[in-house]
Amino acid sequence: MRILLQLTYNGANFQGFQIQNEGRTVQYELERILKRMHRDFVRIHPSSRTDKGVHALCQYVHFDTHLNLTPSKWQHAFNSSLPDDIYITDVREIPETFHSRYDCIGKAYRYKIYQTPYRDVMKTGLETWYPYDLDLDKMNEAARTFLGTHDFTSFCSAKTEIENKERTIYSFTVTKTPDGYDFRVIGSGFLYNMVRIMVQHLIDIGQGRREDDTEALLAARDRKEAGKTAPAEGLYLEKIYLTTEALEKDIPAGTKIITKNTPKSLTTDPGML
Repeated sequence: MRILLQLTYNGANFQGFQIQNEGRTVQYELERILKRMHRDFVRIHPSSRTDKGVHALCQYVHFDTHLNLTPSKWQHAFNSSLPDDIYITDVREIPETFHSRYDCIGKAYRYKIYQTPYRDVMKTGLETWYPYDLDLDKMNEAARTFLGTHDFTSFCSAKTEIENKERTIYSFTVTKTPDGYDFRVIGSGFLYNMVRIMVQHLIDIGQGRREDDTEALLAARDRKEAGKTAPAEGLYLEKIYLTTEALEKDIPAGTKIITKNTPKSLTTDPGML
């Protein structure tokens, strides 16, 4: 049978989701428990592979098993053995035709910055400190340029190995919060460091360090033309979309959804608990 886990984690002390040669990873912690339960290696398949220091409010992984456990027993088995910075929020049995990665049709990320005269050590690893004045209108105007389908070569790491760097952005907004700003972006998918580079680009525009040259940078398709990469600590994988109905609720009405294949394995989105 195939099992779908919904989980959340604090990425501050992880080297990322995917197993690395050294350091803690979320994947290792999950597969460690499965290996002990099955007495054999069991591979998990995530919807997204977050980078070092990036958090997840909602992440999905699936795995195949011969063990006949109820969802509640699976949840207890994981949560009783996982470290304090990972928690399984939901478990369900799913059709074997469903794949967490390939049936994911969209993702939402949130980047959080706070503004205080001095760095707040209680927020270290959780939000990015940026004490400078920012122009909200200019940042939102530039963010709108990202909407639609573009080649994001200029806004992804030079180490990105994927050849097709075309992605679709459905929504990108910057909002003022009581202690800073939130950047929220929803797209069909994201390249390595893409969200953090776009956020830093908007911050530079908001601070007046550069003019709004977003359209020109997209056309240039050259990573060297764009600015730096924002720190990882402020980035949260906020939501994974597994059905078009769930995605439509969070993006502007009438927005065309781009999918490689029509999701057919889940009739309802697990949602966020």
